[in-house]
Amino acid sequence: MAHDAALNDLPGLGRQARAAQEVVARAPARQKNEALHAMAAELRAGSADILAANAADLQAAGTAGLTLSLRDRLSLDEVRLKSLAAGLEEIASLPDPVGEVMAEWRRPNGLRISRVRVPIGVIGIIYESRPGVTADAGGLAFKSGNAAILRAGSESFRSSGAIAAALRAGLRHAGLPADAISFVSTTDRAAVGMMLEGLGGTIDLIVPRGGKSLVARVGREARVPVFSHLEGICHVFVHADADIAKAAAICLNSKMRRTSVCGAAETILIDRPVLPQSREIIHSLIEAGCEVRGDADVARLDSRVVCALEQDWSTEYLDAVVSIRTVDGVAGAAGHIRRYGSQHTEAIVTENQTAAEEFLDMVDSAIVLHNASTQFADGGEFGFGAEIGIATGRLHARGPVGLEQLTTFKYKVRGEGQLRP
Repeated sequence: MAHDAALNDLPGLGRQARAAQEVVARAPARQKNEALHAMAAELRAGSADILAANAADLQAAGTAGLTLSLRDRLSLDEVRLKSLAAGLEEIASLPDPVGEVMAEWRRPNGLRISRVRVPIGVIGIIYESRPGVTADAGGLAFKSGNAAILRAGSESFRSSGAIAAALRAGLRHAGLPADAISFVSTTDRAAVGMMLEGLGGTIDLIVPRGGKSLVARVGREARVPVFSHLEGICHVFVHADADIAKAAAICLNSKMRRTSVCGAAETILIDRPVLPQSREIIHSLIEAGCEVRGDADVARLDSRVVCALEQDWSTEYLDAVVSIRTVDGVAGAAGHIRRYGSQHTEAIVTENQTAAEEFLDMVDSAIVLHNASTQFADGGEFGFGAEIGIATGRLHARGPVGLEQLTTFKYKVRGEGQLRP
């Protein structure tokens, strides 16, 4: 019955978010920054309650048989909670994009035209096992003048609800409407369908953060615009002119720093001339506890390599598993990525600057790197403070979605009585 009541309340939640957004859109940067600092303080003050809620989520996850990688996504501790609070303070330190003049010009008839950043409006964020999304997405949406309606999955429902309560308390502390950050108080999947339909025209944008089934559902059912990425099938290409020690370190970090993040490398591509030296890469991964699945050439290098199947090249493992394939040059690597990748993040390791630039130009993914780990695919690492997600589409935003990407623009035209002939 509680779930039925929450579903019945959802249209009202949308209307309240719309009203709150109209206030937040006009709030001065000073007041928004005060609220963000208050949110961070509330997170720190409420850490015991948040961690207790997370412990309950983790216990339920254990009963449900969630994998270790999904449990890692779900898990909070004092360090991660402090990082979320610091992220909110970093968002406060960033320039306010709302009202920024992107361009301005004068027409021959005297009209003065300017293109100005404005908020998108009300953003519905649907996510699953990452409670930290609550703080990152809520804070970014708010600072960019938007309202957020947060719908967490059952895995992180208690943790996310506790974090959302802290954010709402911070808004009240700064004299702003708490409904600028709303939390959907049900795990009923029908709530997702209602949000995808737009809650009676109150939602302007949907951002899904979750697995293939969630993102696929959003793609099928959404009646409002969507920022999303389907998967993070990320690649590291070890070029013929790579420094092998550097390549081994980059491959290890790209895969094993955190296997559960969308920027984790899932496939390593080895340029054929450097295949014999790639034993060092394979050895470092296996010694770190990573299962290596390779093509026939790679499997001959180390008896511990498992023979890869066709589906391995298009699998997002999100676990300590990696596939390794031999390719021929930049063109071969780019062709593999084009066929099997998800246009998320790809890296080349090489000391050949010409080859590096060719790769960066040829590979059409949202993020391409030279001699750096794919795990830099993160809004915080880009200087955005945090991110609401990594967009891999081609319209409006690509890569980490931060403050600027959560705005649109309008034109302000100033005249002195001009009439069109």
